[in-house]
Amino acid sequence: MKIFNVALMLIALLWVSCDSKAPSNSEVKQKGEEWKKIFNGKDLSGWVPKIHRHEVGENYAETFRVNQDGEIEVNYDGYDKFEERYGHLFYEEPFASYHLKWEYVFTDQWREDAPHYTYRNSGVMFHSQPPESILKEQDWPISVEFQLLAEEEEGEPRPTAAICSPGTQVVYEGQLDERHCIDSSAKTYPWDQWVSAELIVYKDSLILHVVEGDTVLRYSQPQIGSSGVVNRYDPKEKVDGTPLKQGYIALQAEGQGVKFREIYIRNLEK
Repeated sequence: MKIFNVALMLIALLWVSCDSKAPSNSEVKQKGEEWKKIFNGKDLSGWVPKIHRHEVGENYAETFRVNQDGEIEVNYDGYDKFEERYGHLFYEEPFASYHLKWEYVFTDQWREDAPHYTYRNSGVMFHSQPPESILKEQDWPISVEFQLLAEEEEGEPRPTAAICSPGTQVVYEGQLDERHCIDSSAKTYPWDQWVSAELIVYKDSLILHVVEGDTVLRYSQPQIGSSGVVNRYDPKEKVDGTPLKQGYIALQAEGQGVKFREIYIRNLEK
C-alpha cells in the first residue's frame, strides 16, 4: 500500500511539474476555473494585513496597496521610521495541498533603518498560523517562508527561493534541519527583473519551490519547531513538533519595496 501511495504522488508531481506554464484568463475558463486568481488587480479584497506593533486588519501607512498597474505593492512612502514594522498580507482562506503561482519584482525603495538582511529580500509565507491569532507585538507569523532574493552585489551569488522557517522546522535531505534558512539551487536575478515563482505543497509530505519553470528546492514534514526567530507569540500557537498540514498564505513586507502580480492557486486536494 505504501508503494502504491508513493507511486500516486510521483505521478501527481510529474503532472504538476509539466503543467507549470502560467495560465491565461481564457485557459482558466477552459479548465472549468481549475485555477483561481486570488488577487483581482483592483483592490485588496480577500486579503488581511498584519503589521508588527499594529492590530490585525490595520494597513499602517498603506504599506500594502494596489498601484496603477494593477499590482500589489509594498511601499514605505508613508513611514517616518521603520521601527521593526514587519508586515504580512494574508489571503483570507487557508489551504492544505495546492499549487501557487505568482510573479514578483523588487523596487528601488528600501528603508535604511530596516535590518541590512532585508535589502532586496522579501517572501511568501505559507502553512502560517491564522492572522487573527498573531499578537499585536508578535514580530513574525509562525510559518514557512518561500524567500525572495535578488542580487545584492554585482557578481555575487544570491539565489532566490530559499526556505526560511520562523518558528518552524522541516526535513531536508532526509534529516530534520534546524537551520533558519536553507538555500535553493536557483539563479541570482537582478533586482528589477520580474521573476515567476511557484510553490507546490502536498500538506506536510512534500513541498517544492519552482523558479522560472525549474524545481530548485524540495523538502518535507514542515512542523512547529524551536526556531528563536518568532517573538512575543501566544504560547498556545507554538507547540513544538506539531505537523503543519495546512495554513494561510501571506505576502511579506520587511523594509524592502516589492511588487506582486498574477497570483493564482490551484487546489490539489483531489
